[in-house]
Amino acid sequence: MSATSLLRAPRATTREAGLALAAAGLFALGMAYFAEFVLHMIPCPLCYIERWPYRIIVGLGLIAAFAPPKFARILLGLAVLTMLGDVAIAFVHVGAEQHWWKSPLPECNIAPPGFGAMPLRPSASCDDPVYLIQGLPISFATMDLIYALAVAAAVAAYLRASRWRA
Repeated sequence: MSATSLLRAPRATTREAGLALAAAGLFALGMAYFAEFVLHMIPCPLCYIERWPYRIIVGLGLIAAFAPPKFARILLGLAVLTMLGDVAIAFVHVGAEQHWWKSPLPECNIAPPGFGAMPLRPSASCDDPVYLIQGLPISFATMDLIYALAVAAAVAAYLRASRWRA
């Protein structure tokens, strides 16, 4: 197979791109729920917010997979914007972990509950990094930032590469 024939390989359809986007969102959510319910890691309030963009791209990806190509491209573009929003949220989270600034969420900046006051849901501190892989000094929030940026870049690259096709 020559190099020119590799360059002319068929590109993914909007259906395949939508399904890949939904799979990327489900993978991220699966990792978050695995860490919470299997590894018993307690997420902070910012962690819960960081899950919402993934829920949104799962929906956008599934709708894009079955939508007409022009509408699917719009949905995929919205997914890029959604993931860039998650990049911003994750950046704020990483900044709080690194003590560059305080978390913007008030529940991250209050003292732990006193005697007799139990929160409805246990929560970790937003400025205390959680490491998924022992020995790897990359926090869960940093992994989310990198992953969200990669998903946004991959979908944007797909949209750019397929802009001249229907």
